[in-house]
Amino acid sequence: MILLAALDCFDVKGWLVFIFVFLLVVDIVRHRTPTNFPPGPWSVPFLGNIFTGLDFKTIDKMAEDYGPVFSLRRGSDRVVFISGYKMVKEALVNQLDSFYDRPIVPLFHVTFKGIGITLSNGLMWKSQRKFAHTHLRFFGEGKKGLEHYIQLESNFLCEAFREEQGGGFNPHYILNNAVGNIISSVVFGHRFEYSDENFQKLLRLDNEVVILSGTARAQLYDAFPHIMKYLPGPHQTIHSNYQQITDFLRAEIEKHQEDWDPEDPRDYIDTYLTEINKRKEDPKAGFNTETLVVCTLDLIEAGTESTATTLRWALVYMMNYPEIQEKVQAEIDRVIGQSRQPTTADRPNMPFTDAVIHETQRIGNIVPLGFPKMASKDTKLGGYFIPKGTVVSTNLSSVLFDKDEWETPNTFNPEHFLDSEGQFRRRDAFLPFSAAHFQTDFVQLNPPIAGSPLKPLGYLPLLSF
Repeated sequence: MILLAALDCFDVKGWLVFIFVFLLVVDIVRHRTPTNFPPGPWSVPFLGNIFTGLDFKTIDKMAEDYGPVFSLRRGSDRVVFISGYKMVKEALVNQLDSFYDRPIVPLFHVTFKGIGITLSNGLMWKSQRKFAHTHLRFFGEGKKGLEHYIQLESNFLCEAFREEQGGGFNPHYILNNAVGNIISSVVFGHRFEYSDENFQKLLRLDNEVVILSGTARAQLYDAFPHIMKYLPGPHQTIHSNYQQITDFLRAEIEKHQEDWDPEDPRDYIDTYLTEINKRKEDPKAGFNTETLVVCTLDLIEAGTESTATTLRWALVYMMNYPEIQEKVQAEIDRVIGQSRQPTTADRPNMPFTDAVIHETQRIGNIVPLGFPKMASKDTKLGGYFIPKGTVVSTNLSSVLFDKDEWETPNTFNPEHFLDSEGQFRRRDAFLPFSAAHFQTDFVQLNPPIAGSPLKPLGYLPLLSF
């Protein structure tokens, strides 16, 4: 009775204060920091650290203040950031079994739905990843390998450059188209002309997604998806772009279904359609048309953007360091000459060019914060307790520029990858995508363009996360 009488005395202002205090207490209780959890700055009730930038420079500064393992609260979730080669290696190599799951990323979950290769977990992830590794190497006429398609596309790319007749031009989408054609050759069974408006549109839509995804306004969606989905903002453009991209991919898959011959697979899609029929009794593996759409998006997106961006950085550094370009050109002329295309077999004989490619990837730093992982079990890192389900982000930029690992971390210096005898040497701290070490094939474009790192399977960095 006393409580009811007290409640009757509340006016509107009193009720608002009561509701606010109640919600504040609930927020404090629900989001109290676990014992011995990585430290971090004070967070605002309800909002967390949403006013703290998530760019790699801000993360580097916070690592100086709070140590190589620290945390931020984003909305209702806590994210642990790991910096420096030693601690990143501890997480991604020594404790690989503790940090191999993917969290739900609301901004992308609308499209990727936790299926496919990039954002799936468990049996589905293992099944889709294994299938991609197994079935993406030899397709097309005569079952030619990917090296054939790289060589073929390099001819088209060089011709497109020559058509500019030495004038200034923006190579962005020509490079994207060229690199996209290599993965398209094995996924779709054909390449796209540089004048193909539909493919150009797809590349522009995807590039816009990449740019917008890094903005603070888009990342608000991850913190407050239930509210933000009703509000305007860059997240709406991202979702719209992905819808148009997946419509394009579905159309390609439908074309394959019309003339599909399971006895003569032409490409990844054909082989996947066969696998759908074989795995009907194994739904947990996820082989169905919807997963095929997402897997195709995974491969096209990861097999285009990262390599094309690396190529653009290579051109930038070749122009800004002409003396290095001259040494690369001299090595190309000595080993390959002017009468044939390079092959993978030439790589051991071109240590300086190999070093330039690796240094471009290092200093280009195109995936500075990697892609988020999630603790797959309760674990400890750097002396701190990290509960199962905690989102973890590895600061790969801090590894690529670690002063304890690189002689001149802030300078473009191919000597980082050469020994005292001028031979190529691998560096453990070379983690431009993640901690997996994959063989990197390359193609050197016809003179005077050099230093073009094209991976044998552009999706491999993504699969290694």
